[in-house]
Amino acid sequence: MLRSNLTVRGLAPPIAGLLVFLAAFSAKILNDGDTWWQVAAGRLMIARRAVLHADPFSYTVAGAPWHAHEWLAQIALGGAFNAGGWSGVVLLSAAAAGLTAWLLARDLGRWIDGLPLFILLTLGLLVGSGSLLARPHLLALPILEIWTAELIRARAEERAPRWIVLPLMALWANLHGSFMFGLALIGPFALEALLAAAPASRRAVVLRWGGFGIAAAVMAVLTPDGVQTLLFPLQLLGMSSLAGIGEWAPENFAAVGVLEIALLVGLFVALTRPIRMPWIRAALLLLLLHLSLQHGRYEQMLGVIGALLLARPLAQAYGQGEGVPAAGALPRTSMAVGLIAGALAVALGVGRLAVPMTRADDANTPISAVAATPAAIRETHVLNDYSFGGYLIGQGLKPFIDSRADLYGDAYLQAYSRMMRPDRAALAKALDGRHVGWTLFKAGSPVVDAMDDMPGWRRLYADRWAVVHVRAVTPP
Repeated sequence: MLRSNLTVRGLAPPIAGLLVFLAAFSAKILNDGDTWWQVAAGRLMIARRAVLHADPFSYTVAGAPWHAHEWLAQIALGGAFNAGGWSGVVLLSAAAAGLTAWLLARDLGRWIDGLPLFILLTLGLLVGSGSLLARPHLLALPILEIWTAELIRARAEERAPRWIVLPLMALWANLHGSFMFGLALIGPFALEALLAAAPASRRAVVLRWGGFGIAAAVMAVLTPDGVQTLLFPLQLLGMSSLAGIGEWAPENFAAVGVLEIALLVGLFVALTRPIRMPWIRAALLLLLLHLSLQHGRYEQMLGVIGALLLARPLAQAYGQGEGVPAAGALPRTSMAVGLIAGALAVALGVGRLAVPMTRADDANTPISAVAATPAAIRETHVLNDYSFGGYLIGQGLKPFIDSRADLYGDAYLQAYSRMMRPDRAALAKALDGRHVGWTLFKAGSPVVDAMDDMPGWRRLYADRWAVVHVRAVTPP
C-alpha cells in the first residue's frame, strides 16, 4: 500500500516546490543590478504613496517621462526590503519560484507520471534557471503557469477558459510586461478550438473564446497607465539597442548549457517515440524556442509553457492515457510529504528573516569601489558602467545611465555604447559636457584604459570588480 501511494505524480509538487525554493534561497538570486533600482523604486512609491511617472533617479534625464509599468512588483520588492532587508527580498522571490515549481509539477501530473514526468519537470525548471533572479518577472511567473494550464485544460475539456482566472490578468499586467504573451496565448488555443468545432458550433466557439479574449484585454488595461500598458511592451521590443543588453542577447552555445541539453533530450525522444502534437501547438512551441535562441530572457517562459505543451503528447507516447485525470484526494503519503515540505519552507523562511543578509562586491555591486570614493567626490556627477547604475540608485546616487533602456532610448544608448568602445573623443566630450567628477567602470573594460590615458584624470581605486577615476584637478 505504501508503494502505491509513492508516485512521482503525487510527490512531485511538494518536492519540486521545496527544491526550487531552496535553490532560490541564496544570495545568487540577487545577482542582477536591476534589483537595486527595482527595490529603490518600490520603496520610493511606498514613501510617496504614488506610482512613479517621471524619472527620479538619474541626473542625465531627470524628470523625463518614465512609466513604472512594473509598479506592483516593485512595491512588493520594496515592501519586502522594508520588512526584512535583503533577506525579505530573497524570501519573497524564492516563494514565487517555489510556488511556480509546485504549480507546474501539479499540472504536468494531470497528464503524465513516472520517469517522463520527472524528466519533463526537471528540464522545464532548469531551462529557466538562468532567470532565477529577484526581479518582477519572477513574481509574475506563477500567473504565467496558471494561465497557460487553464488554456490547455479548457481545450482538453472542449470549453472556453473559465472567467474566474481573468482577475489574474489584471494582476499580471501590473506586475510585469510578460502579460502580453498571456494575451497572445489566447489566439492559438482559440483558433485550435475553432478548427476542431463542427460547423454548427463555430459561432458559439467564436463568442465564448472571443468574449474571454476581449475580457482579458479589458482586465489588462486596469493599470495606472491604461491603454499605454498594451503599447509599452511593443515599443520596448522595437528598440534596436536591446541586442547589446545581456538578457536580450542570443543563446551562447560555446559551452554546454541547460537549453542545449533540453534540446538534445527532446530530439532523442522525438526520434525514438511517436510523439504527435496539434500543429498549432507545435508552431507555438517552435516560436518559443526561436525567441529563446534569440533572447535569453525567454528561456524561463519556454521552460514553463513548453513543459505544459509537451505533457499530453508525452503521456500518449508513453502509453499513459489520453485525457485529464479526474481530480481526487491525495494519498496520505503525498499529503504527509507536502506538509513536511511546507513546514521546512516556513522554518527556513523564518530563519532567513532572523539572520540579516549582507551584500558583497560582485559584477553588479561595486560596494568597495564606491566606499573608497570620498563623499565630496560622490556628490559630483558620475560616468558609470551600465551594470553599475542600479547599485548607484540603491545608494541614493544619481547615475549617468542604468538598465532602464526604455527611459534612455535608442539614441542615448547608442551614444553611450560608442563611448564604451571607447570612442575617446565622445568620451572626453561626455566627461566635460556633463561636468563629470568621477567615473566607475568594470575592471578590464576597454574604457578603463582610455581613462588611464585621459589628460586631467587619475586612477583613484581599483579591485577585481571596478575601477574609479577622478579628476586630477577639480574644475572650477
